[in-house]
Amino acid sequence: MSSKRRVSYFYPPDVGHFYYGPSHPMKPHRLKLAHHLVLSYGLYREMDCYRPHPATPQEMAAFHSDDYVNFLSKINPDNLRQYSGQMQKFNAGEYTDCPVFDGLFEFTQLYTGASIDGAIRLNNDDADIAINWSGGLHHAKKSEASGFCYINDIVLAILELLKVHARVLYIDIDVHHGDGVEEAFYCTDRVMTFSLHKYGDFFPGTGHIKDTGAKDGTGYSVNAPLTSGMTDATYEEIFKPVMAKIMEVYRPGAIVLQCGADSLTGDRLGCFNLSLKGHAECVKYTKSFGVPTLVLGGGGYTIRNVARCWAYETSVLLDKDISNDIPYNDYFEYYAPDFKLHLTPEQRENQNTEASLDSVRSELLQQLQGLQGAPSVQMQEVPPAFDLQKEKAAEGQNDGGAGDDVRSDRGQTKDGGDRKVHEAEFYDATD
Repeated sequence: MSSKRRVSYFYPPDVGHFYYGPSHPMKPHRLKLAHHLVLSYGLYREMDCYRPHPATPQEMAAFHSDDYVNFLSKINPDNLRQYSGQMQKFNAGEYTDCPVFDGLFEFTQLYTGASIDGAIRLNNDDADIAINWSGGLHHAKKSEASGFCYINDIVLAILELLKVHARVLYIDIDVHHGDGVEEAFYCTDRVMTFSLHKYGDFFPGTGHIKDTGAKDGTGYSVNAPLTSGMTDATYEEIFKPVMAKIMEVYRPGAIVLQCGADSLTGDRLGCFNLSLKGHAECVKYTKSFGVPTLVLGGGGYTIRNVARCWAYETSVLLDKDISNDIPYNDYFEYYAPDFKLHLTPEQRENQNTEASLDSVRSELLQQLQGLQGAPSVQMQEVPPAFDLQKEKAAEGQNDGGAGDDVRSDRGQTKDGGDRKVHEAEFYDATD
């Protein structure tokens, strides 16, 4: 492999147009800001850029239940009363953190399709790194919306990667625990989940260090519970040694990295104190192992900083230095008053003591040391990729092409049956 890594970038152009509601912290608009920074810094020239396909309900049903996907595809702000019972069942609607807004299902199709397309591109060895900043919605469950997430694109992308790779590592640097992904793979050793998150009186309340998996998956859920004020240096002290041990013991064939930007300093909902460089150091270190990697977005609620973070991390993935002065773009005024890329951490106390961090690190390294090497799987035929299997000679597939509308053997239909001859019509002899 050449030293320059092949990077594919997936951006659904309409994904930033959706609106959760006036007082809701999740703003898909942040994706437009991030994309415009990628454009104005010229980073798009260094990548293969794609418009992904919208995921189909059948693709979503690889993880989610049919009745839940069906509910999401039908619900809209105008028919809420018809679905009041189901809204309660599926945790969506007015009194939850997952509102029903205009275009909800289309929004889920766009971000999910981009993650699946990224996974397929890695599986086909068409890229070394695939980026989808609109993905990374890690809280959605099999039959339930949760934490602003409706469809779990991460689980669907990992299922795609498992068609080719025996082992997939999932890393989550969002301030919230990646509970939806952990739960989906809690009983298997084919996916290891590694999440660093705020723990204790904080959503979603899961991710205790003792939650290590069950059945075949015992030991393969790795949780680093932290508290408020994490700095670049202390975050790195946990991330790098544990990550190095995971790579040594687990040897994954592919990595999915969720880069939630709510772990940055100054986030509207988060409580960590990371700079862009500290956050991106995790991306850089993960990239250094040279394993095919799908890089996703996630949380992040101070939208100007989310855009800064993901644009900078795009440059890190491309090994491109970019200026600290933000170039003029359509959303330039969002970066006032300094119009600089990098953030200065706040002057605040780091409640994670050296002793507490040492305890977390030691326990996780001990957990990993206890694993019996990298698990293997029996060889079998690789299942087909989503949406790439076209029916042979499908209707309209060859319209206008060579051999279009060529008649089959006289006297027979295309499928080999006998052609009916009406006695009042003249036909050429068939013998």
